[in-house]
Amino acid sequence: MTDQQLKFHVAIHVSDISKTKAFYQRLFDAQPVKEKPDYLKFELDNPGLIITFLQVPQRVQKDFGHLGLKVMNAEILKERKAAIQKELTLGLEEESTNCCYARQDKFWISDPDGYEWEVYHLIEDVEVNDQRPESAACC
Repeated sequence: MTDQQLKFHVAIHVSDISKTKAFYQRLFDAQPVKEKPDYLKFELDNPGLIITFLQVPQRVQKDFGHLGLKVMNAEILKERKAAIQKELTLGLEEESTNCCYARQDKFWISDPDGYEWEVYHLIEDVEVNDQRPESAACC
């Protein structure tokens, strides 16, 4: 099976489709492929992802966990961080942190509904999962 045969699909409820559009255009550096008054669809090749947003404020769930974008090396992480922070506010930044049994460099960013995204570079797998309060978003 080649990489092009499958794409992961996620659907997320949001409270304000226009704020969501502005945030995700910047995060993904892409335009939606479909847009309706209460709906957005981004279809990304890198990463292979179809992500849709439905404006249903009463169904927004902030504490479902988090979403992430893995980059392949430290240089790409640095580039993504520089590009994203030009237009969006970064949250916690972590270097050589242990999270999900992996040592990672990462930064966090939250969308308009509070959904947390980690953008990270995997350094190595480890046997320790850090549970410090500042790592609360982890795992």
